[in-house]
Amino acid sequence: MLKSNVAWSTNKNSYEAGKETAKEAVKDLVQTKVAFLYTSVDNNVEEVLNGVRSEVGTAPVIGCTSSAGIIVPDGFISSEDGFVGMLAIGDPNTTVGVAGYKKQKTARETGKLVALEAMKNAGLDFAPEYFYMVASPGEEEDYLKGIEDVIGRVPFFGGSAADNTVEGKWSIFTGDSVFSDGVAVAFFYTDKKMANVFTGAYHETGNAGIVTKLKGKRTLVEIDGVPALRKYASWTGKKIKDLEGSNLLLQSVTEPLGVKDPLGDLVAIRHPMGGNKDYSINVGNNLALNTAIVQMQASVDELIKATGNTMKELNKDIEQDVGAYLLIHCGGRRLAIGDRIDEVAKQIKKEAKGVPFITVFTFGEYGSKDHGANTCGGLMLSFTAFGQ
Repeated sequence: MLKSNVAWSTNKNSYEAGKETAKEAVKDLVQTKVAFLYTSVDNNVEEVLNGVRSEVGTAPVIGCTSSAGIIVPDGFISSEDGFVGMLAIGDPNTTVGVAGYKKQKTARETGKLVALEAMKNAGLDFAPEYFYMVASPGEEEDYLKGIEDVIGRVPFFGGSAADNTVEGKWSIFTGDSVFSDGVAVAFFYTDKKMANVFTGAYHETGNAGIVTKLKGKRTLVEIDGVPALRKYASWTGKKIKDLEGSNLLLQSVTEPLGVKDPLGDLVAIRHPMGGNKDYSINVGNNLALNTAIVQMQASVDELIKATGNTMKELNKDIEQDVGAYLLIHCGGRRLAIGDRIDEVAKQIKKEAKGVPFITVFTFGEYGSKDHGANTCGGLMLSFTAFGQ
């Protein structure tokens, strides 16, 4: 039977915070198969890991920095001195291979290396049942391609490392490494079921257009031949001056853009993150030329309600008792929710029904839907349940 524990600390001493958290998280676990670790950029991450290793030994550890806080059964946890949280999982019938690499020559090549190393660390030479991924914001899709070059299409979930203010101060870590630019994975070999619900929980507006000009993969230059920022302003009724620079990041949380998968089962959200002087828009994930882009919409009330609804959908999908939840929640959504984050915590706790969970705030989310392709998005929820 899969068993899990969640623990946390806001001890200002990073080593002690890691040690306290790990000691409580692995308590009563016969053998810890993986420990998901999340902390603040305000912590000394190396010291947190040192404290964690003093308690978990050689058990696989993987995680990243979370934006401004985490949610656990005790509520929303944040502190000026930082925070540490851990979800530890034990199960005699599960093997987990963890690996992480700082970016090598290319993101895709790095993904290949990580996949091969994760299998090696699991003592196996075939694809896992499913896997968790954490990457630095910017090239998530290419890291994923590299991993899938090795193992094929295997269901995945996870999210990108984050900091508090989109300054690039984030970290990714495994038990023996810390880096800011790269990728880490946890490959699960198990007979236990996993369910993932990947959603933005936005609704479509009547505004849609064709991507007619791009710069690279993440700068939207024109929609329908019109400068992207002008088109976005006309769709949303906002003034361009209010969308310039980083103002766009928060202005667009309730009115982002989305792209549909080929069958329309999933709308992957594309977060407009910066309005440029040439009226182009920097977005948080890849776009493709000559494809449709849709203006999406949700109120703050709807963003909050979505967390409880997504938990309900997740519990329905797994169709069995749950042993643990790993809940990835976009940091941008959290920013818009603001002081009402406790409402999110209450909804999640209610639907978890006593099962241990940890909620992480990321700068990119991953998942899939209805047997579709593994997909990366922003402003989304990637809620995962592990069968007991």
